[in-house]
Amino acid sequence: MHKTSVNIIGRQPVLEALRDGKQLERIFLQKNIGGEGIDEIKMLAQKLAVPINTVPIDKLHSLTRSNHQGVIAINSMVEYHDLQESIDILLQTGVVPLFVMLDGITDVRNIGAIARTAMCCGVQIMIIPDKGIAALNEEAVKTSAGALQKIIVCRVNSLLKAVDTLHLNDISVFTAEMKAEKKVYELDYTTPCCIIMGSEDKGIQPYLSKAADVHFTIPMQGKFDSFNVGIAAGITLFEACKQRMTLSAEAN
Repeated sequence: MHKTSVNIIGRQPVLEALRDGKQLERIFLQKNIGGEGIDEIKMLAQKLAVPINTVPIDKLHSLTRSNHQGVIAINSMVEYHDLQESIDILLQTGVVPLFVMLDGITDVRNIGAIARTAMCCGVQIMIIPDKGIAALNEEAVKTSAGALQKIIVCRVNSLLKAVDTLHLNDISVFTAEMKAEKKVYELDYTTPCCIIMGSEDKGIQPYLSKAADVHFTIPMQGKFDSFNVGIAAGITLFEACKQRMTLSAEAN
């Protein structure tokens, strides 16, 4: 079902949306705002992993001419799911988990491209943080060719806690790093696994790298810095797809 992005304006409407568990992409709060309802908005947003952007009042004025009372929320175009609940449902179907986790990717086109590739390669769940990542807006959905509205997207407060959840469910975590010894095609993707893709400029955060089970690199020729993260994800996920399709063909 296609969703459209619509602003929710004012303290009480935003509070009601949060209390109802409505899917929100993010909340814009005026800098230094206080008073009735603000603390509850912050508390519920944290509980529901809804990002809060603290912005100047001019930003809010640019979003609406209505009396916003220092608060505007953006409806989500993507349905977000709880990670553990999604894993439980998936495991009941008997499929072998293949997930992708995005760390610090701020280009919506890259996120859309990765989601599209993930769908094509059999990825069941995409895990994203509630902060430090581009909004899954209309451009992201368009770039994904609608994949972001079909794949299971789990938005979490902490990627590190998400890794812990994966480990508790016997799902290995692989990370892409330029200086890793193992090559992308040397890993076994036929087992339950999640692949972390990091930003092009900073890579994967050190604490996530430390928590991962295996590090791999994508070998290159020439003297260029690195692959675009969308391309790197495509290379990696296709390798996983190829291995799983080969295993399935051999089993039949």
